[in-house]
Amino acid sequence: MLVGIASLTAAKAQVAEPATADFNGPRWVATWGVPPMANGSAFGAGSRSFDNQTLRQIIPITVGGSRVRIKLSNEYGVGALIVGAAHVAVQSTGASTVPGTDRALTFRGQESVVIPEGATVFSDAVNFSVSSNARLAISLYFPQNTGFVTYHENGTQTAYTSTPGNFSDAVDLPVQNDTSLSKYVLTFVEVLSSRRVDGLAIFGDSVSEGSTTTVNANRRASDVLSRWFNLPFGPGRLAVLNQSTGCGRLLSDTCGPSGVSRFDREVLNATGVNQVLIELGLVDIILPTVLGDATQIVTADQIIAGLRQLIRRAHQGGLRIYGATITPNGSSPVPGVYTPENEAKRQAVNRWIRTSRQFDAVVDYDLTLRDPSDPYQLSPAYDSGDGIHPNDAGHEAIARAIALSVR
Repeated sequence: MLVGIASLTAAKAQVAEPATADFNGPRWVATWGVPPMANGSAFGAGSRSFDNQTLRQIIPITVGGSRVRIKLSNEYGVGALIVGAAHVAVQSTGASTVPGTDRALTFRGQESVVIPEGATVFSDAVNFSVSSNARLAISLYFPQNTGFVTYHENGTQTAYTSTPGNFSDAVDLPVQNDTSLSKYVLTFVEVLSSRRVDGLAIFGDSVSEGSTTTVNANRRASDVLSRWFNLPFGPGRLAVLNQSTGCGRLLSDTCGPSGVSRFDREVLNATGVNQVLIELGLVDIILPTVLGDATQIVTADQIIAGLRQLIRRAHQGGLRIYGATITPNGSSPVPGVYTPENEAKRQAVNRWIRTSRQFDAVVDYDLTLRDPSDPYQLSPAYDSGDGIHPNDAGHEAIARAIALSVR
């Protein structure tokens, strides 16, 4: 389980390798992840295609290790996806890498791979010693038109696309003027840690995703937790995955698959994850009234039933599961977000989360972020400006609540 608060205060598949029998020996763990989505499943920017271009994505890992491998997804692509080359290096600044750190990634010994439509693939493991909280630059070369690729809409990190050509091993990427904040094709980065570490998946919507935190600053609650628990030098202690999707719902497919349908892929099957924090239900409540679609309205009991399902599945998989209360939204200017009926549902779900004893622990996002003088709205100190999403300071407060609530 998570290390104690005293430690926090002091610190402020294609290729699978056989697991070691030594419980405390080296173990593979997912050090970064992002939920994949299909083009057209988000309200904001859609996916894109690549054609004879190199894509360089900056990945802030959590736990470090001595070897690295990546997982690529063509789950929502149209037709086979050809990756002509893949490289990993340490980021310097922007789209540049630290000279001498670049390593080629292979797939069953080959530098290129064809990923069938609907499939995923792991790279081979490569010797690559990297410290905790490092920023990796992962470059993928697409030799021909990909069509719209599998993506994640908001990665709060710039992704760089090159001018035509394979520049996957270049220190300085010649960048085409079409950078993006989305993530493409890449869904997991795994490292071989020198010892067994805990793995926490934060499984939520845009509140946990950190969609309104400062771009390229890594100020999400998941990033803050990693900096607190994982010192730059020495073995990591807690791998933190942010498996949250903006405008994602627990019960319905909106902005990606529903929480109940993507749980296995993004949590139960994530390497090394033994704990999960659930923060879902807000969008299930507010989106139907924002859209004015009465057919999509759900009850508090239906949301609770969905949470119960995730609790059972987590426990059956041997994971500890933590429940986050639904945050207030009374100051949102968007018509239909805050209504008396929606507020009654939020309160009912939060009451059940706090008192049912179904979760192994409760992380009270609501209590942490609400305005003491008006508990129906976010504290101005934590409000990004839209009455729903927390800012950088709000995410630090969330991280503190997680560390204090989960033992």
